[in-house]
Amino acid sequence: MKTILLLGANLGDRVQTLNRSVDLISERVGTIAQQSAFYETAPWGVTDQPAYVNQVLVVETALKPDDVLAQTQGIEQALGRVRLEKWGARVIDIDILYYDQLIQQTDTLTIPHPFLHQRRFTLVPLAEIAPDFMHPVLQKTTLELLADCEDEGEVMLVY
Repeated sequence: MKTILLLGANLGDRVQTLNRSVDLISERVGTIAQQSAFYETAPWGVTDQPAYVNQVLVVETALKPDDVLAQTQGIEQALGRVRLEKWGARVIDIDILYYDQLIQQTDTLTIPHPFLHQRRFTLVPLAEIAPDFMHPVLQKTTLELLADCEDEGEVMLVY
């Protein structure tokens, strides 16, 4: 299944952490089919914290959504993530944006990600590698979601 993940880091060596995350995702989740460039982005939600570096990955996986979540949370923990504050600063954050065209809402996992259409830091790297991907609930492509997005947070290409 095609799974689209968002990686973000704003503590420590952000790019090195994202690169290590990609390696671990490749080992534990599936084959990396595509990856966006790195983008430095303004924090969202809690804004009094350092800027993030974000990247979007398309991963081909045989894992079920809950197993993808378990693996990505295990990677976060292995890289030193400690959950102290919702939307707070973090060494690494790995979000499941999409799992193919699945629509799922449970106590532990909502797919598609419930805020992805409201966040430029998600939509800009997503548009780079999946501009025509159709949101299964909103029935809009990534480019249409980006055009409609009211978030004005800065998103700058790093490399």
